[in-house]
Amino acid sequence: MPFFSRTWGLLRSLAIYHGIPWRAAQLRRFYAPVVPAGGLAFDVGAHAGNRVRAFRALGARVVAVEPQPDFVALLSRWFARDAGVTVLPVALGREAGQAQLLASEATPTVSTLSADWAQRAGATASFQGVRWSPGPVVPVTTLDALMAQHGRPDFIKIDVEGFELEVLQGLSQPVPALSFEFLAPVRDLALGCIDRLEALGRYRYQWSVGEQLRLQPEVALDADAMRAWLRGLPDDAPSGDILARLDGEAGAQAGGLTAAAIKG
Repeated sequence: MPFFSRTWGLLRSLAIYHGIPWRAAQLRRFYAPVVPAGGLAFDVGAHAGNRVRAFRALGARVVAVEPQPDFVALLSRWFARDAGVTVLPVALGREAGQAQLLASEATPTVSTLSADWAQRAGATASFQGVRWSPGPVVPVTTLDALMAQHGRPDFIKIDVEGFELEVLQGLSQPVPALSFEFLAPVRDLALGCIDRLEALGRYRYQWSVGEQLRLQPEVALDADAMRAWLRGLPDDAPSGDILARLDGEAGAQAGGLTAAAIKG
């Protein structure tokens, strides 16, 4: 049964992230303002690799970070001949070491390193029916270590199911742009991410709901306004991603991001 459950979970993930014909073009338009040609992107929680493909199509080098062995095998096969993609079979956290993955075999993209997040998110309607069980012990490194080895990224996408703040605790310098997930019932994690980023530099913020790939609002918010928006969300609000850019980059490219969001 575990084998069939894992296989079904992988096939379902591939259908969701690669089965919509126009989604690849949407992703390219959405990320183009923050992932420059010739630049570097870190995809933390690369999962089924649709963002890796988008970043490569935009001409950026990509470091794909993914601790789940099944996804690592897929990514390694797909990008084996692409010198612009480095697949790392690790997780990220505040310090190097090891951690046990909580695996969701039927829905592998919500596997997590955070037992607290699994308990809290699992109690919500959005995760009804999702079950986690002890998975493999995986190596953990940090964003600082990745940057020391691969260079300072232009953009970091972080999608690690409740471990986003832990990942950012392993970053000691500002980066031009990054995104992290928010989920209303556990919004304290997203608020913590904002606090962490503001300790590194001054950022401007926008959000995108679900997989809509549309940024809101048109004019990026400062940290206080972003916190207020998060605190005002009802618990049943849909999840999404928050895009944060250093204040200088945000001002320079605001028009491009708005146009990309509308086209998406």
